[in-house]
Amino acid sequence: MRIFESRMKKAFIIIVYWLSAIFLTAFLLMSLDYYFWAAVLMSLSFLTAALALSFLLPKVDSAQSGKKRAFDTVCIILGVMMMNFLLIYLWQLVFIAFIYPEESAMWKLPAMLGNPVFVAAVLAILAYGNYLLMKWLNKKFPSEHPITFTSDYKKVSMKKGDILYVESRDSEVWITARDGRKYRNKTGIGQWENILGPDFLRIHRSFLVNIADSTLVAPDMVSVGGQFFPLSRKYKDSVKTVLAEQHESVTTSP
Repeated sequence: MRIFESRMKKAFIIIVYWLSAIFLTAFLLMSLDYYFWAAVLMSLSFLTAALALSFLLPKVDSAQSGKKRAFDTVCIILGVMMMNFLLIYLWQLVFIAFIYPEESAMWKLPAMLGNPVFVAAVLAILAYGNYLLMKWLNKKFPSEHPITFTSDYKKVSMKKGDILYVESRDSEVWITARDGRKYRNKTGIGQWENILGPDFLRIHRSFLVNIADSTLVAPDMVSVGGQFFPLSRKYKDSVKTVLAEQHESVTTSP
């Protein structure tokens, strides 16, 4: 019952966020001389593109080289923006002109909606707002239901707490369980970071570890369940802070 209530609360908050995003974007578009409902319709094109951006960007594999990661990110952003422009023109020509056939001025696309900087800014705000919201929700309502994924063409379900660490190996990710079992999966480690949430910590571009089983044993080394993993410079400060807090909470707990 508690899991169901948490899911419902999360779903409600997400719906409220996107409804608010639609209407706030609509109010912004009204400054371009759209009527209210025309502005709401036009804001749906931004909603679709922002959702696509929020879904695709986490799939960029951060275990790749910096150049490849940057290339994939740029390709996704450009692809989503092209989709957004297509939707803008579609909405303008089909829906706006259909709803307001007597308003010939409404048939013309405002110059601002053809401006890539304006469109990119709106998309970035909506997508980043969703990122912050999901990060907060994962912390506020930690998932207790099993995670389901595919490994070697088979469905695997396991609790988050049963996962010891996730390792990125080229085009595959390996999930290691507490009991030593290993599972192969095609989902990028960046996406796994979002799935597993705040109970897991990124220590290297190739490693995501369960905080409860992790200990900092050297300035550049983390022990996870008796195994040792490198700590990269990029994550060093955040790892030290999180593991120090984890150690303090364990030692002070009754």
